[in-house]
Amino acid sequence: MNMLDSPFFELSPVAMWLEDFSEIKKQFDLWRAQGVEDLLTFLKEDEARVLECAQKIKLLKVNPKTLELFQAKDFDHLHQNLGQIFKEDMSKTHIQELVALWNGETQFSHPAVNYTLTGQRLDIQLKGIVLPQHEHDLSLLLITTEDITAYTEARRLEERNRHLAEARFIYSPASLWVEDFSRIKIKLDHLRELGIEDFKTFLDVHHEFIHECIRDIRIIDVNQATLDLLGASSKEMLLKNLHKVFAKDMVQTFKEQLIELWNGNLHHQREAINYALDGSIRHVLLQFTVFPDYLQDWSMVQIALTDITARKKAENYLEYLGKHDVLTKLYNRAFYMAELSRLERNDIQPISCIFMDLNGLKEVNDSLGHDAGDNQLRRLGNILNQLIQHTPYSASRIGGDEFVVLLPGADKAALQNCLKSLQELLVVDNQFYSHQPLSLSIGHATSAAGERIEDMLKRADQEMYVQKRNHYQHHNRRAPAS
Repeated sequence: MNMLDSPFFELSPVAMWLEDFSEIKKQFDLWRAQGVEDLLTFLKEDEARVLECAQKIKLLKVNPKTLELFQAKDFDHLHQNLGQIFKEDMSKTHIQELVALWNGETQFSHPAVNYTLTGQRLDIQLKGIVLPQHEHDLSLLLITTEDITAYTEARRLEERNRHLAEARFIYSPASLWVEDFSRIKIKLDHLRELGIEDFKTFLDVHHEFIHECIRDIRIIDVNQATLDLLGASSKEMLLKNLHKVFAKDMVQTFKEQLIELWNGNLHHQREAINYALDGSIRHVLLQFTVFPDYLQDWSMVQIALTDITARKKAENYLEYLGKHDVLTKLYNRAFYMAELSRLERNDIQPISCIFMDLNGLKEVNDSLGHDAGDNQLRRLGNILNQLIQHTPYSASRIGGDEFVVLLPGADKAALQNCLKSLQELLVVDNQFYSHQPLSLSIGHATSAAGERIEDMLKRADQEMYVQKRNHYQHHNRRAPAS
């Protein structure tokens, strides 16, 4: 049965076109005779050649589905308005058909864009076949145009969403890591099968399990903010230096993460410490999330790191200010009082103390200015910080010119050694600042058995004031009479 008269052609649910390409075949023969071998290059040299071929196609017949798809009233309506259907990128798609036929192929298929007669865009899958017995002259081809607009639009939307997701990842201001935790899940599931219930105790006993899990993490990708945060020039450099990033505190942080995962907390956050490749510290807020579609195997998780280094520095400085005297870098009175309470609660015995008063500070302030007085305070702060360095002792400035060193666990012998070291440090400092030597009134005491700390401190304080009174009496005697 001739395809022109076939009922299947008329009843097909797919748009069908019967076309005559015989004039194109003649054009091919002419070009071959002129020496054309590479048709694709030849057509790309002059796009008008493609349009010239398109105009040689004779439309013989279309089925009702074609008229419906392109919103044509009848065949003549469609035929007279083919320019509206095949516009814009028509030449780029038509060239594929021409090259296929030039190469002797009798079938071709490719996506294309057409338009209805009302201007609506149609994404189509175009398929063509040279009907049997017409291969020699291409006088009868069956063309189908399947409407794939909905599918193509869905693909475009999916691609846009994918590009948006990629852009959010790449350009996120937070450090993002995509990692594979599937091997860790297998390990945890295996422990459950073995009957492990107290996972925390298990990790305390089997410390090597934590290191095994760390090695089982596979990093899939990191974004630019991660490279910037850690000072890496490329992903390759970062991955080669992960041992620098996750140094020191990594094991404890990861142990806590494993416990979260064991308890079913697949989205959690905590503060952690990482290190840039130059060794500088990075305090981060770590947020861990298993992606929803990967809850069964944890093969895709995201870790977001927010840099809180500046905040931690500010917090640490505020904490420092709460406990320290800024000028001398010693502890302040608030710390001193809290430390006394701690020592009393813990019933530490014996306890020794050294009370000090910087002699002549008011006179220095009055005669040389407060800068000179502050310099003396800083010098004494430096001496006392050296004195207690590498010891459990603490030194505090508890008043304008009053200082205390607390020596928990120190008996009378240890106290005397400390006093000797204090005098040695004071001598060295005064040799360097011989034009303005420091003078201290000192009182000291060691707690007796059963003695309250408060009473021991009073004894040392009283001794200091005796020395201070003697100092000023001696000083006044040597002062010239007015």
